[in-house]
Amino acid sequence: MEGWRGAWYVPCLASLETLQELCRKENLRCKSIGITNRNLKSYEVEYLCDYKVEEGTEYYLVKWKGWPESSNTWEPQKNLKCPLLLQNFLSDKNEYLSRVREGKALKVRNHVKALKPAVADYIVKKAKQRIALQRWKEELNRKKNHKAMILVENTVDLEGPPLDFYYINEYKPAPGINVINGITTGCECTDCPAEKCCPKEAGFILAYNKQKKLKIQPGLPIYECNSFCRCGPDCPNRIVQKGTPYSLCIFRTNNGRGWGVKTLQTIKTNSFVMEYVGEVITSEEAERRGQLYDNQGNTYLFDLDYDSDEFTVDAARYGNVSHFVNHSCDPNLQVFNVFIDNLDLRLPRIALFSTRTIKAGEELTFDYQMKGSIDLTSDSADGLSPSRKRIRTVCKCGAVCCRGYLN
Repeated sequence: MEGWRGAWYVPCLASLETLQELCRKENLRCKSIGITNRNLKSYEVEYLCDYKVEEGTEYYLVKWKGWPESSNTWEPQKNLKCPLLLQNFLSDKNEYLSRVREGKALKVRNHVKALKPAVADYIVKKAKQRIALQRWKEELNRKKNHKAMILVENTVDLEGPPLDFYYINEYKPAPGINVINGITTGCECTDCPAEKCCPKEAGFILAYNKQKKLKIQPGLPIYECNSFCRCGPDCPNRIVQKGTPYSLCIFRTNNGRGWGVKTLQTIKTNSFVMEYVGEVITSEEAERRGQLYDNQGNTYLFDLDYDSDEFTVDAARYGNVSHFVNHSCDPNLQVFNVFIDNLDLRLPRIALFSTRTIKAGEELTFDYQMKGSIDLTSDSADGLSPSRKRIRTVCKCGAVCCRGYLN
């Protein structure tokens, strides 16, 4: 780093913007993070913090990108070339004012001399949230292994990205658990399905029709072709393994259910939507974690009970978009057990398929009590695993047939 003098420590987990701010504050150059002689003193508006009128001239307090907040300056509006940021500023101001009296709209004056501190504080928090959510969206799309996009949206409150959540694309096994059982054979089909295709070899029928839609009933397993099969990537028996085919949006719900997921495309009936992934842990560990989650009001444990109840998927810290899918007593997604490169009946993959046509913009939900083809009601506590027999969580799904509780 050019211009370095003495000991200077940079936290390894700091964001690029934070590192750039530190460099500019100390007048340092660092090519690896984009700070050079050429742009050391460059200025780009990151967001607008405040507003005032002096002697008939409108000014905005500017936060400069890559500069610490101590470098914020008041700039006349005529010098600002950032129409979108100006639009965001005015939108956030009006949104705050409209919420001041419990949602009752207030008359917004267009000729104020200065903003009240509470208004400016909200605008800054909203701007920081917008930046944080954009970064999170970019991170999610970098880490996903499917083509469809993931969007993030919060028009409800100031909640930002979850602090202790890590995106993964497949199961993350706990030490001692093997989710790949070393399968070394596959079907010899060149045009699946044939007489000895994977489902038939396992004693079941092909799960998909010619349109690649699900045709089996809940409770029956799905056996897809694996990495040792002769068939290619266009095989009609390779659906779940290709990942989520629909662009989805993680959004903030407005009725106290936290984050949710909605589809940005119409999804036809019996279509694969997403997998439920997370840490694979033992049922004993699930019991221990479940007590903690119940006290927090969280529900992320999914028992792998197709053949036994030895293992559980925990999507609390590690997961994909399914981490944010809410419960409903009248869901539009159904759970299915899937076997591909692991034929261990204790460790199926969990896939969510649509139960009906889902319109673009509609929230995706599944029943947290689904057990294959068995839909456990709130009165069937004896059928629940030990990790489900503790504190009962009130259901907020709003369905006509709501059972009242998540567990």
